[in-house]
Amino acid sequence: MLRVIFRRVKAGKEARLREWLAELQVRADEVRETFLDETVRCEQAFLLQTTEGLVLVYAMEAGNYALGREAFARSKHAIDEQHKQVMKECLGDRLEVEPIFDVALNDQDQGDS
Repeated sequence: MLRVIFRRVKAGKEARLREWLAELQVRADEVRETFLDETVRCEQAFLLQTTEGLVLVYAMEAGNYALGREAFARSKHAIDEQHKQVMKECLGDRLEVEPIFDVALNDQDQGDS
């Protein structure tokens, strides 16, 4: 299942956010270790400039979001703790957006190719 989250970037925090996301890319092996606990298959982040400021668009695909949230909340991975701190420092309000299209294969549709 795919989830996309939109969060405002706090004024003056773009450089810090970019720095952190670049560090996550360098530390991709550590990030992948957390994915195993969180049922995550992939994540992507984008910065979107709007008339009201910068917005982080964060997309992730996971098998079980409830389990993933719990695993992230109780994580002992140092990178997760750092991620929580940087996100709190850099991000503001979550934007509520209305999904107008959402279709995915069912597990049984994927078959054994």
